[in-house]
Amino acid sequence: MPAMSCFVDAAVAPPPGYPWSSSLPAPETFSGVPSLTNTTTSITSSAATIDQPHWSPSHSAALYQIDCWGAPYFSVNSSGDISVRPYGTATLPHQEIDLLKVVKKASDPKSSGGLGLQLPLIVRFPDVLKNRLESLQSAFDFAIQTQGYESHYQGVYPVKCNQDRFVVEDIVKFGSQFRFGLEAGSKPELLLTMSCLCKGSPEALLVCNGFKDAEYILLALVARKLLLNTVIVLEQEEELDLVIDLSQKLAVRPVIGVRAKLRTKHSGHFGSTSGEKGKFGLTTTQILRVVKRLEQSGMLDCLQLLHFHIGSQIPSTTLLADGVGEAAQIYCELVRLGACMRVIDIGGGLGIDYDGSKSADSDVSVSYNLEEYASAVVQAVQFVCNRKSVKHPVICSESGRAIVSHHSILIFEAVSASVNDVPPMSSHSLQYLVEGLTEDGRADYRNLSAAAIRGEYDTCLLYADQLKQRCVEQFKEGSLGIEQLAALDGVCDFVSKAIGASNPVRTYHVNLSVFTSIPDFWGIGQLFPIVPIHRLDQRPGVKGILSDLTCDSDGMVNKFIGGESSLPLHELEGDGGFCGGGGRYYLGMFLGGAYEEALGGIHNLFGGPSVVRVSQSDGPHSFAVTRAVPGPSCGDVLRVMQHQPELMFETLKHRAEELVHDDGGMDQAWLASGLARSFHNMPYLVASSSCCLTAAANVNNGGYYYCSDDSYGSVADSATAEDEQWSYCCA
Repeated sequence: MPAMSCFVDAAVAPPPGYPWSSSLPAPETFSGVPSLTNTTTSITSSAATIDQPHWSPSHSAALYQIDCWGAPYFSVNSSGDISVRPYGTATLPHQEIDLLKVVKKASDPKSSGGLGLQLPLIVRFPDVLKNRLESLQSAFDFAIQTQGYESHYQGVYPVKCNQDRFVVEDIVKFGSQFRFGLEAGSKPELLLTMSCLCKGSPEALLVCNGFKDAEYILLALVARKLLLNTVIVLEQEEELDLVIDLSQKLAVRPVIGVRAKLRTKHSGHFGSTSGEKGKFGLTTTQILRVVKRLEQSGMLDCLQLLHFHIGSQIPSTTLLADGVGEAAQIYCELVRLGACMRVIDIGGGLGIDYDGSKSADSDVSVSYNLEEYASAVVQAVQFVCNRKSVKHPVICSESGRAIVSHHSILIFEAVSASVNDVPPMSSHSLQYLVEGLTEDGRADYRNLSAAAIRGEYDTCLLYADQLKQRCVEQFKEGSLGIEQLAALDGVCDFVSKAIGASNPVRTYHVNLSVFTSIPDFWGIGQLFPIVPIHRLDQRPGVKGILSDLTCDSDGMVNKFIGGESSLPLHELEGDGGFCGGGGRYYLGMFLGGAYEEALGGIHNLFGGPSVVRVSQSDGPHSFAVTRAVPGPSCGDVLRVMQHQPELMFETLKHRAEELVHDDGGMDQAWLASGLARSFHNMPYLVASSSCCLTAAANVNNGGYYYCSDDSYGSVADSATAEDEQWSYCCA
């Protein structure tokens, strides 16, 4: 501590009663700590090592654990970009897709050959979706073949995971050869599954879950009438009377399932709907009453499916086998009671290893792979059925999270980063600070000086913090000025750095709404892998957390996989590209293809991201964008809250006509055009380089800021008619 004690003694004036030096020396450099005149760069001093030759993409892959949570679909290529392997382990080197090239194709202006879409952006890879479905089917087929199971696997996709039209249509298309079906949990979901399965396999199951009223059951019976392989699963005992009554009126013989409440309980967060006190399903007593009621109605043969759900993210095959074994016992008992049982639906629960730890003790990981999951299920069902001499049932699962999570990536930009902006200390400012201190404050300063001389680090922090509290109180009382408070920050910052106690974590401001695009992080603390998608051939020199655009303190991501409270990041180049200079810095959130889009809200009226679908191709960049859709505009999100953008525009336009005159600063036509464009643009921030007018670039714009048509306004054909509706105002 000698250099620090020299700084404290020499650089800061002593309290009254001690002689002042007429010439105070500048602060000395503390050994191992940056000079006080350069404190703003202390946190990021490691940036000088970013381009060290020994750092390679493989180091970044290990740092971000990409090979753990991302295999076999994501890796780091030799350029330092995230690479997508659309066919998993079967992907050939020339088929890998550079994610950065996809983002540039989507976001570059049309004049540069891009699509002009604004970020944030969801990139969908239907090839990955197809591979996930095929891998799941293959895992069960292998388990069935190797264990001599005497029936087959026939999965369904629960559309609640992601109801996007193209996702559901892809699953029906890709799964047709496997008789893959769909599951619905509400009336609108039932309508979309009915429509989509008209193009699927006639044997594909349409499983109707969720609470039901007469209209829901009527729709399900109509689906049966349309020759869709529909099963009405009873979630409540009261639903049975509606099924019996309506089916008789329509002359439709229904296929009925029951959802059982198992005793087996998943102890993690996602197991809250399992166990005897779970939200869904029938107890054994209620199941017996259902059997009796069906028998009395001459419809016991309609009972053909048993459904259960232990909970999402089942952590281990031990728990899985326990639950499946219990359900298989119920299945066999229903056979004994005379039901024509055919299918055991094991529900969801096939988990995703979000952090790559392969741990059974975490809500964000699982300790098994697809093959181990399928083997455990088949073995558990087979064991019970063989013991009871019951014919092996068709095994059905509702593995939505496992099917869709990997195929979708959320891309967003860092627009700026916080800077440690403590001013450099000068002898004048330090002397000015001490002159304004109370006697107690001067005593704290003397104690700080003495602790520094003795090399007592903890005591230095104690007195520095105490001094800071006294100064803040003085500032509130008006006896200290803002310049003195700034000088105090310099003293405390120097002390923290000198003893290695400063906080190196910086805040990166991202062009995103956590509430819209990562709602599970805000709602339940769900963690997703977040990684820079480029510059991975460079050493990250900063630890950061992410702060979104919303005016809400919860709009932050400050927990990351691996139990980390910060994320290794790179320094932004220039200003991150949002004020006309420097390069963009892109981050990706992975494994978020399930639930996030459906759960997202419009807090602060930030709507959803733009979306592109990308397929592998034999072109020069190994990919083709097959669909591009801009995110909701300001007008779109205003309509959600019952506003009328057209009337709002008219109100503003008339106001402008009354108050704005064509005096060379801002004319009415220009203002009307800008207002119209603002209703059409997305709510997110736009880089200056993508805009035709800014306050700095055009004196005639009056400080108005809006995006050019060339950027992204004309991407979607669907927007053309709406643009024409507003065009008269720009004449």
